[in-house]
Amino acid sequence: MATTVQRHGAPDRVVDPGMPARQPVDCFYVYPTVSEEPTLSASLEITPHVRAIAEHQAARFSQVCDVYAPVYRQRTLTALQNPGGYTPEQLREASRIAYGDVARAWQEYLAQAEPGRGVVLVGHSQGTGMLRQLIRNEIDPKPEARARLVSALLLGGNVLVRKGSDRGGDFATVPLCRSERQTGCAVGFATFNATPPADSAFGRSPSVPDPTGGPWGPEYEAACTNPASLKHNHARTARTLVRTDPVPGLLGQAVRVMYNGAPPTADTPWVVPADRHTVQCVRAGGAHVLMATPTPGSSTLTPSPNPAWGLHLADVNLALGDLVNLIRIQSRAYAHSHQTGR
Repeated sequence: MATTVQRHGAPDRVVDPGMPARQPVDCFYVYPTVSEEPTLSASLEITPHVRAIAEHQAARFSQVCDVYAPVYRQRTLTALQNPGGYTPEQLREASRIAYGDVARAWQEYLAQAEPGRGVVLVGHSQGTGMLRQLIRNEIDPKPEARARLVSALLLGGNVLVRKGSDRGGDFATVPLCRSERQTGCAVGFATFNATPPADSAFGRSPSVPDPTGGPWGPEYEAACTNPASLKHNHARTARTLVRTDPVPGLLGQAVRVMYNGAPPTADTPWVVPADRHTVQCVRAGGAHVLMATPTPGSSTLTPSPNPAWGLHLADVNLALGDLVNLIRIQSRAYAHSHQTGR
């Protein structure tokens, strides 16, 4: 957890927050599309790409929870880059395979976890898609499962709600988080630093039926909850945390595009970059997104791999410090409510 804090015009400072002897809750993490295997569905091998993304996105949550990161047979980057090479039936079957693995991992987690112990769901991109289904099928309709939900961090994956409401889309019961002490709720956003182009799928309700059975259509909108200001959605400076190990493969190349060169680095495993961004949920270009604006003197990130993706590659790390702190506060609120029977 050792971290180098960088600031423009000031010397670097190293801090080490350490690790508590016992974590109060668990985190169940489902990673985004990273597999470069040459097949439609990945294997269950723990490849360097899978391990690296867990280190970059999930390892920091070890400060506040015990992290479980199941391997699943996800749809690969190969499929993402060449969707026309597969039939719709093949793509749907690949999604069913991926979700089946995640659902079985969830059941295995429940069988092994301490009874009644709270759990945070953490996902990004394809991982968020898996967790949206999991909550719809296994948590939202089941009071006992809902009672264990501390919160769900569903990033970069269009969590849908009815327009004007904090629920009623993906989930009938689980609402969006509107304060740091609220539990049993969901956080969701897609990050951009410019108005999303018309061909961007992020921050919008799909206009065609969802093959997984999720909501779609104009009566819904994509959720955006500001991780730096859940209650008021003020424009606040995000607490960025970046892993200093290089990201391997195609994802690493895309990250270099986003940073216009080498990503922030330091001699410690983690770095708080000197470049800062304020974040705020906005409606722009027909989308509902988390808009990131560089603070004075900070560099502008480049949407990668193209403008339609916005800052998708930074969804987790741009405000990772805020998300970790949120889980710290929510886990305390969860423990208090269960001790008092509320």
